[in-house]
Amino acid sequence: MQSEPVTKSHDQALGPRLRDLLLNGLTASSGAIDAISFLALGKVFSAFMTGNIAFFGLRVAGASHAPGGVAIFVSMAAFAVGVYLTTRIVMASETSGTWSRRVTVALGLSLIPHAVFLAVWFASNGQPSNDVAHLLLGLWAIAMGMQSAAVRTLHVDGVFTTAATATIIFLVSDIANWSATVRERRRLAGVLASLFVGATAGGLLLVHAHLYAPVLPFVMTVLTVTTASIVLREKTTVGSSTQSPHGRFAQN
Repeated sequence: MQSEPVTKSHDQALGPRLRDLLLNGLTASSGAIDAISFLALGKVFSAFMTGNIAFFGLRVAGASHAPGGVAIFVSMAAFAVGVYLTTRIVMASETSGTWSRRVTVALGLSLIPHAVFLAVWFASNGQPSNDVAHLLLGLWAIAMGMQSAAVRTLHVDGVFTTAATATIIFLVSDIANWSATVRERRRLAGVLASLFVGATAGGLLLVHAHLYAPVLPFVMTVLTVTTASIVLREKTTVGSSTQSPHGRFAQN
């Protein structure tokens, strides 16, 4: 008796536990990025666009302590560019709820603006001028837009990695009616904890090792992409080795 054909999504799916760990890593990375962006790049976020929209409103209202309008606009526009790029990479047909190769490719490409950020940051000795700070904001915002769009295609309820509002809503709603599974509760709590840990780590590094603070989110994203690439390759290899030349599992 023959089994069903091996599907592409099955070959490429990551286990839920590993997927959640990788999402936690990406969330911690974005937490560190926003902490560093806010403290070192003009009180503007690179990932948390809700905050930037609020800042833009304050700027329009003429609030004296609002962040600069150029910085806000650059961050928001670059984030949108990142979302657009990933949406073109991970097409609608790929949004099956699994961690596909294209999700990993999109996250891998997001490392390019990460790397350019580090080059510019080190070139300015961690003390960028206003114009350079705008460039750095744009680079990180592109990376965060790409990450956000890639994670969105996974359709994991309450998880966006660059914002916690939806996660809090899902978690507190569950407390009210206790509808989620234990794994779902752990996932949501893990995302919130990862965001906090990332922001704390980014802030501590900026205070005690200022020049090297942006290395943390870059390394965390590299580890996430590398892990996903290895696991997907292993799954594809295993799937291929168990198929007959006609694309089905060998007979028992």
